[in-house]
Amino acid sequence: MSSIVIDGSAIRINHVAAVARNGMKVELAEDVKAKIKKCRSHVEQFVKEQRPVYGITTGLGELCKVSLTPDEAARLSKNVIMSHACGVGEPLKADQVRAILLAAVINFSQGYSGIRLETVETLVRMLNEGVTPWVPSQGSVGYLTHMAHISLVAIGLGEAYYKGRHLAGAEAMKEAGIEPLELKEKEGLSLVNGTVCMSGISALAIFDCIQLAKWADIAGAMSFEALKGTYYAFDERIHRVRPYKGQLQVADNLRRLIAGSEISEQSKDRRIQDALSIRSIPQVHGACRDKIMHAVEIVELELNSATDNPLIFDDGEGGVSISACNAHGEPLALTMDMTAIAVAELANISERRIDRLVNPHTSELPAFLVEKGGLNSGFMITQYVAASLVAENKVLSHPISVDSIPTSAFQEDHVSMGTPAALKAVQVVRNAYKVLAIELLTASQALEFHKPLEYGAGTGIAYELIRNHVPKWTEDRVFYPDLQKMFALVENDESIRIIEESIGLL
Repeated sequence: MSSIVIDGSAIRINHVAAVARNGMKVELAEDVKAKIKKCRSHVEQFVKEQRPVYGITTGLGELCKVSLTPDEAARLSKNVIMSHACGVGEPLKADQVRAILLAAVINFSQGYSGIRLETVETLVRMLNEGVTPWVPSQGSVGYLTHMAHISLVAIGLGEAYYKGRHLAGAEAMKEAGIEPLELKEKEGLSLVNGTVCMSGISALAIFDCIQLAKWADIAGAMSFEALKGTYYAFDERIHRVRPYKGQLQVADNLRRLIAGSEISEQSKDRRIQDALSIRSIPQVHGACRDKIMHAVEIVELELNSATDNPLIFDDGEGGVSISACNAHGEPLALTMDMTAIAVAELANISERRIDRLVNPHTSELPAFLVEKGGLNSGFMITQYVAASLVAENKVLSHPISVDSIPTSAFQEDHVSMGTPAALKAVQVVRNAYKVLAIELLTASQALEFHKPLEYGAGTGIAYELIRNHVPKWTEDRVFYPDLQKMFALVENDESIRIIEESIGLL
């Protein structure tokens, strides 16, 4: 598929990733264009009649009681963009900005915002031509700020990246051959409104969570094998009598990953049961997977919804504007807080397995997985690094959605904090990827001490993939380059694809 056609059918998170990260083009279907134009005609009628309609012929927020002339209503759109572009902090990643842009296009394509087709097509061109606005990451309570900075570029202001350069927004648009917009009534409000910021950022975060959950199972299986775990904890009969989808899936994944292993415990006499970080992998990883899949459902529903305010409907009598609150981000705020907790748990249990691998009191392996301990520290400090990352995640997992702060002179007296919830979850995911990379590297080192026994069907492939990038440790060497290689490995989906080609989807 060379492009994604927005035609009213559901957009999935993998589509968002394809556009945001891989540069896939975006097109608007003709019937979608017609819906946008039809809705816009109602807005123009409201202005012509000077009908009191929030955000179209009135001011915003607490200023909704102020009536505006047609000229003022158009000027308001530009003023809204400029005044709301007051974000702070480090800029968002380019893929996050592109995901937000795509989410905005999908939102407006529902045909209920009253925005002009020309404006939506300008956003599409910015995506397709690679004009990526510079957007500060902090300052949103759920909407407004990020899209304001994106919209600045659309009207020839602000800053943007184009072909690897950081330029003034007007210059970036000119070099891309895109004419800046002259905004009309309601367009400024529509451009900063809705949940597109949190939904775009959340879509990429959840896309990464799906791969993260697969790596968690691979890392867990390798640690299980290196620690000579008791395989019957993964017996299908156990999991059928507590049939959570995630638990069943993880148990099946583990059985396939360790199938044929000569290391994994084959005797029920040797050990009655393992530590919880080993025998509860299906239950813990499975619960986290269930929460991630719930997040997929919520994020994709939000992506394909109309979340502007007000929304314009065709009532057969010239249209009606309904001011309500589809722009409130509570569904995503709660979901991304829960996602952060679930992902933090994947990292928490991973760190516990790392500790068991390097600890001679629990591993039955050389201390810190290196010969000549004392002279060599081996993998001692990698567990410290993992401990630091999971400690950070524990703080980041505190829900921000419960901490509403009134805004706009009490007109907006309950806000979702959905965008910071999404950004917080992104950082938890990044930290968790690092912890799992450390476990994968540590487990592969632990497996060295079991040679020449055969590894499992999936764990053996994972071991070889790791060894293609990082050689085994025989004595101390500078460690961080190995970690950097492992981080790159787990952030690339290719290794997952190779493992799944051999043992099936994880």
